[in-house]
Amino acid sequence: MPRQPAPHGRTGRPPVTSRTQILTAARRLVDRDGWEKLTIRRLAAELGIGATTLYHHLQNKEDLLVLLLNHYIDQTGRPPLPDDPRERIVAAATAMHDALAAWPWAAEVLTVDGFVGLLDESALWMVEAVVSGARERGCTPAQAVGVFRSIWYYTVGEILVRAHSVGLGADEPARTRGTSFGGLDASRVPHLAAIGDQWADLAARDTYPRGLCALVDGLLADAATA
Repeated sequence: MPRQPAPHGRTGRPPVTSRTQILTAARRLVDRDGWEKLTIRRLAAELGIGATTLYHHLQNKEDLLVLLLNHYIDQTGRPPLPDDPRERIVAAATAMHDALAAWPWAAEVLTVDGFVGLLDESALWMVEAVVSGARERGCTPAQAVGVFRSIWYYTVGEILVRAHSVGLGADEPARTRGTSFGGLDASRVPHLAAIGDQWADLAARDTYPRGLCALVDGLLADAATA
């Protein structure tokens, strides 16, 4: 019996098989709507396919976010790391800060318990650089983890505060645009009253590099005397 021609339409493997296509569409959704609203169904709609098809490539939203974070970190590249342990810690932390500042949503995702541990080895180079630097400066494994954790909290806090302060219009109340201490009772809070309206400009300065160096030096010194 002669072979019948194949029917028109989709057959065989799902039409979207490229991880790059999937991650590009996912990042587009995150940039537009925020990572909290990213779902498998919304991503499938963005790609023009069914959600069932997308599940051939992803297990769930957590799997998607991990892939997205790994891909993003891979794309940022690695700066040369100094041989000096202390300088290596500072360089790695600065690279971490700059990567998160360019895409603050990643900082929010990574604050969820367990997400850092889900990253690929290639995406953990910043963590490795900080821990290795601390160990070479004489820190115990526990102290080295403490050094990274303290730097991580400082960095993520700085990123998230600044990210949530961006984009506020001039018509927003002063309490959302920037704190002003003008008009305070100097008999009760004399130092804040003296700073007054200067507070917003002073607080807006980029103090991360200097603060990072002070934090690293303090952590290493504390570990050495423990």
